[in-house]
Amino acid sequence: MRYMLIWRATDEAFAQMGNVDFDEMIATVGRYNQEMIRAGVLIASEGLDSAEEGVVVDYSSEPPVVTDGPYGETKELFGGFLILNVASKEEAVEWAKRSPISGPGFKAEIRRVTHIDEFPQDNEWIRKEREWREATGQL
Repeated sequence: MRYMLIWRATDEAFAQMGNVDFDEMIATVGRYNQEMIRAGVLIASEGLDSAEEGVVVDYSSEPPVVTDGPYGETKELFGGFLILNVASKEEAVEWAKRSPISGPGFKAEIRRVTHIDEFPQDNEWIRKEREWREATGQL
């Protein structure tokens, strides 16, 4: 099963990360990722650019409204993610507990990533997506 570990932090926790030496942070996260690579569970690991560089597309109206970051109501920011291929949610939790990105204001949300096989295979759009995944080597 695949699980996404979503790294989130409060604005204050993100600000504290600015005090950490960048090379040290890369090395710390790199060791964590290498451990998951050796265990054969890491599929993807990506960080995200700052919230100030992002936008929000709000579908509450027609046409949708696009707002530049930073976001006024933000309590936590989504800072990066990992996708793991593990046997269970419990195993994903154990990997999340070992995260080097931790401390007050930091959280990891864990959500199962669904697989195309879980959707109705006789659906036209599922068939088209399956063909695309096969053609691009993603299945």
